[in-house]
Amino acid sequence: MKKLIIATSLLLAAAMGCKKYEMPGNTPATNPILEKMVRGADVSWLTEMEAAGMKFYDTTGKQTDGMQLMKNVNMNAIRLRIWVNPSGGYNNLADVLAKAARAHALGMQLLIDFHYSDSWADPGQQTTPAAWSNQDITALQTSVYNHTHEVLTALKAKGIIPVWVQVGNETNNGMLWPLGKASEHMDNFALLINAGYKAVKEIDSHIKVIVHLSNGYDNGLYKWMFDGLTANKANFDIIGMSLYPATVEWQTPNQQCEANMRDMVSRYNKEIMLCEIGMPATSPVATNYFIRDLYTRIHNLPDGKGLGLFYWEPQAYNRWQNYLLGAFDNTGKPTFAIDAFR
Repeated sequence: MKKLIIATSLLLAAAMGCKKYEMPGNTPATNPILEKMVRGADVSWLTEMEAAGMKFYDTTGKQTDGMQLMKNVNMNAIRLRIWVNPSGGYNNLADVLAKAARAHALGMQLLIDFHYSDSWADPGQQTTPAAWSNQDITALQTSVYNHTHEVLTALKAKGIIPVWVQVGNETNNGMLWPLGKASEHMDNFALLINAGYKAVKEIDSHIKVIVHLSNGYDNGLYKWMFDGLTANKANFDIIGMSLYPATVEWQTPNQQCEANMRDMVSRYNKEIMLCEIGMPATSPVATNYFIRDLYTRIHNLPDGKGLGLFYWEPQAYNRWQNYLLGAFDNTGKPTFAIDAFR
């Protein structure tokens, strides 16, 4: 996600300005929709930011632990990415275990996001880990299974069972390229998903497995992918989506995303999770309404199939790693955007 979003962030920042929005739904203080929804954040950068000396504060200016701050703003779930052998160490097993333990101690639910790469995996890059680079599709299935099983076993040893696991991140064209590229080898991609699925269910059959694509407004992409995976007998429980409106005007993307979510429920009878969302940090009012409107649309999906959403790295501030779509101001405090979770 990060690579694609940064390229447009500067354009979005220039597009901000004072603009009036109609408030959707109930006010934050009386919104009953949130009660049973997943209210989450991906805070995978947290330990790296802390090591760099970044600190976090509540709206009164009181310094607060970053994970605790997510709990304090009424979030109930944390998403963490895991890489296979990252060069800098962050997002490796040890780092993920440390962050997961902090979330678990706060009573928060956990989503583990397997990238199956040594670095970022997204629609533009799904690079096979260096240690797996010469493997054929049979060996890659074993590597996916072993890596997934190892990570979840380590979590379970600490008494932590994730509620959800993503088998791949923003896999618009599969993962573990070239052998797992969906446009060329949809059958291989399904095999790789099933290898991860098998490992997850062996750890705990109650963990729900997510297949995650970006561009939640793009119904054509989702039909192509999930028709292909279904035809190739891929196993998964939840359809995951990302949604990052290309401009500060969020209304049309939200409408398109709702139409896509409803179509996915109708076609595949699967639950839906918004695994990543984001809007410019300089536009907190619009972002607040964007989130609240999404919650209404998710809540209204047929048969209770809408689960909730995760904001991607809301705690990123002061242009951390050139990312401009967080939900904190430049002093390390949450903005009005975060009030959408209260």
